[in-house]
Amino acid sequence: MSENKDLPVAEQAASVEGVKFVYDFTEGNKDLKDLLGGKGANLAEMTNLGLPVPPGFTITTEACKVYLDSGEEPAALRDEVSAHLDALEARMGKKLGQADDPLLVSVRSGAKFSMPGMMDTVLNIGLSDKSVQGLAKQAGDERFAWDSYRRLIQMFGKTVLGVDGELFEDALEAAKAAKKVTVDTELEAADLKKLVTKFKKIVKTEAGRDFPQDPREQMDLAIKAVFDSWNGDRAKLYRRQERIPHDLGTAVNVCSMVFGNLGPDSGTGVAFTRDPASGQQGVYGDYLQNAQGEDVVAGIRNTVPLAELERIDKKSYDQLMQIMETLENHYKDLCDIEFTIERGVLWMLQTRVGKRTAGAAFRIATQLVDQGLIDEAEALTRVNGAQLAQLMFPRFDESAKVEQVGRGIAASPGAAVGKAVFDSYTAVKWSRSGEKVILIRRETNPDDLDGMIAAEGILTSRGGKTSHAAVVARGMGKTCVCGAEELEVDTKRRRMTVPGGHVVEEGDVVSIDGSTGKVYLGEVPVVPSPVVEYFEGRMHPGADDADELVEAVHRMMAFADRKRRLRVRANADNAEDALRARRFGAQGIGLCRTEHMFLGDRRELVERLILADTDAEREESLKQLLPLQKQDFVQLFESMDGLPVTVRLLDPPLHEFLPDITELSVRVALAESRQEPHENELRLLQAVHRLHEQNPMLGLRGVRLGLVIPGLFTMQVRAIAEAAAERKAAKGDPRAEIMIPLVGTVQELEIVREEADQVIAEVEAASGAELKLSIGTMIELPRAALTAGQIAEAAQFFSFGTNDLTQTVWGFSRDDVEASFFTAYLEKGIFGVSPFETIDKDGVGSLVKLAAKAGRETRPDLKLGVCGEHGGDPESVHFFHEVGLDYVSCSPFRIPVARLEAGRAAVQSQGSDHR
Repeated sequence: MSENKDLPVAEQAASVEGVKFVYDFTEGNKDLKDLLGGKGANLAEMTNLGLPVPPGFTITTEACKVYLDSGEEPAALRDEVSAHLDALEARMGKKLGQADDPLLVSVRSGAKFSMPGMMDTVLNIGLSDKSVQGLAKQAGDERFAWDSYRRLIQMFGKTVLGVDGELFEDALEAAKAAKKVTVDTELEAADLKKLVTKFKKIVKTEAGRDFPQDPREQMDLAIKAVFDSWNGDRAKLYRRQERIPHDLGTAVNVCSMVFGNLGPDSGTGVAFTRDPASGQQGVYGDYLQNAQGEDVVAGIRNTVPLAELERIDKKSYDQLMQIMETLENHYKDLCDIEFTIERGVLWMLQTRVGKRTAGAAFRIATQLVDQGLIDEAEALTRVNGAQLAQLMFPRFDESAKVEQVGRGIAASPGAAVGKAVFDSYTAVKWSRSGEKVILIRRETNPDDLDGMIAAEGILTSRGGKTSHAAVVARGMGKTCVCGAEELEVDTKRRRMTVPGGHVVEEGDVVSIDGSTGKVYLGEVPVVPSPVVEYFEGRMHPGADDADELVEAVHRMMAFADRKRRLRVRANADNAEDALRARRFGAQGIGLCRTEHMFLGDRRELVERLILADTDAEREESLKQLLPLQKQDFVQLFESMDGLPVTVRLLDPPLHEFLPDITELSVRVALAESRQEPHENELRLLQAVHRLHEQNPMLGLRGVRLGLVIPGLFTMQVRAIAEAAAERKAAKGDPRAEIMIPLVGTVQELEIVREEADQVIAEVEAASGAELKLSIGTMIELPRAALTAGQIAEAAQFFSFGTNDLTQTVWGFSRDDVEASFFTAYLEKGIFGVSPFETIDKDGVGSLVKLAAKAGRETRPDLKLGVCGEHGGDPESVHFFHEVGLDYVSCSPFRIPVARLEAGRAAVQSQGSDHR
């Protein structure tokens, strides 16, 4: 191709010797999906298996890509299509669209990945004013011929010529009304002839041209229309949603027509080799007599269960059952099949590996292992973390009557019901009284932590998937809906106004669905998840009452744990979360955020620390905080005894521990106007002004706090060391790791480490215990990643803080951007998925790779992990496996997902190595 780089794309393709753009169904196989698309590859595979597939040929995705790039079909394509059409006509013994006995074909799209209904199909190509007469004569059924002709004009007009499909539908409805019938099968040949005339007039008026009578012109225009449909709005939207690459193109399948609308001994249907909802083996599918395929999909008439086919046409039914068994054994998976029966003769029109529910995926994978069709490694590729997450969260009963009043961002899955409360204090108070509550805020902050813990779920009118509410809720396994902008939250008046003007007062019951983002008035019944009961240890596989799904999940998790290399830790800040994480399979704590320990009853001590005017005042505050911090760590180390616990020293800006500046200003002003004492509030206000920053996420936080506030980090290090020593004395096995946040240069780390090493040595000397505490850092700044080789000289481990690293690489504020413009970016295709949800491999990922490589070049035994939200994202876990990290860390409820994906990543990498 390099020799012809100055030629147009179409001529480049045409000039390459040996380029083949068209394949007969007898030439391909199921492994050629990149070239032939899924439908074409599977039609070829069924042909190879000797199954009854109507003859035809496939135009490759390469031809489509040339067309989309250049606006013209490859120069060689028309001749190749002609040659294959000639061969098809010779095989069928008739010509496309000939007057006396016409060959008719369908032109169908078929991309590599299934995109049901997103691209175009045209049936009955080859019919014209002349050939319709010949079809009627050969079929001995005039009504059938005219019905097929009207279908062609309708599909061709809409798909190829861009005519509004409603115009055809309106004309069809008018014809049925004039005949006083309700379904189109009751229209007679004369009625359909009139409808054809009407349809042709619609085409002439709307498209500005006559419906083409030349069958080859019909076929060529239909092929182009299928190519063009790859870039249709609905196809692009679907690809963005499903994260299918935009540069694949679609194949086009030209297949000789078989007819299910030839009378009661004909029909069309869809079959599954297993139930796609449950995974159970049996006879599943739908059948419709005297119909073409689109009638089943469109729901024009009621189908009958596939089992009814045994009564209607036992011969075809028995043959279909045999073919279904053949296909499932061949594909070694659930197969989705489309078929047509033409006057008692069965034809296979399509097969593909069928979509299924999450529960069915796990059941089918284990069933196939038991049947000896696949091994454990292959079974792991048949399920995924997203499916497991669906199974873990409770859900609302879909059969219940509901009143939806809003929708936000589905931030943390689950179904939660409770009384509306609008502040943390009330949430805690009501919860302690036995009430279930939903905490509703415009947005949350660290002050709301107690209320978030007490609440069944959290609803905010602002924020996105990585806002404070979302991140903390996921960590606690709390249901959360964020950014429900249509809901007007008034925390002062303790009410929320929903569209339509209805007011939700404090105490009114609301329900929120964290899997869909939907908000409901009143109580929606909840269905619990047996899978979570299994992970919590309340349901035991093998027990008499064990759920079948739980058995399947248990086995798949065991497979994954045997295969995976990546260890999985938890992000947990207290003993309760740590114990839950351990039950869920955590192999340690990868991130303990100490700032959460400074809230609640300790708020006053932190305020004193911030307000301290002298060294003595500051030291006194730290002295009082020390035993409280130590006790936190004792409980944490006890919960995770024998497993590593990475403790991050204080990270957020100090002003987050002080009251809101506006609220405090009002309090001071009111006190002054009333001449009330307000010295403490005034000092607080002065401190808030002193610490206020325009961009606090890039200001005085992390390691910078430890360097400018003497004693802060050393107090925390001492608390960790003394807690470890106490656990040692109690015959425990504490394995603490101290993590310094927001390091940008090795000098910062060296200073903090020197102080930390001195404190640890003092504690070891006093306790007589050898603590073996390791000290490392978070890599969350681009400069840290770029200078990782230097930083590794002073660090025993790296933990990639991919949340902040994503912020600083992209220049995004994660609390703001998701709600403001991420939707537009996703719709425009700039993002396939939020970079806060799945790691940006090209940007952020490149820095992770670079830092991992440079760090280990300096220190070969450097331990590498990740503790950002990406640690529990399925796709990101695969990336971290490839990069060679030692572990991922994530919220407790995401641990099973990470374990499963780590196993899948190991299996897939081994498979690629073998290839």
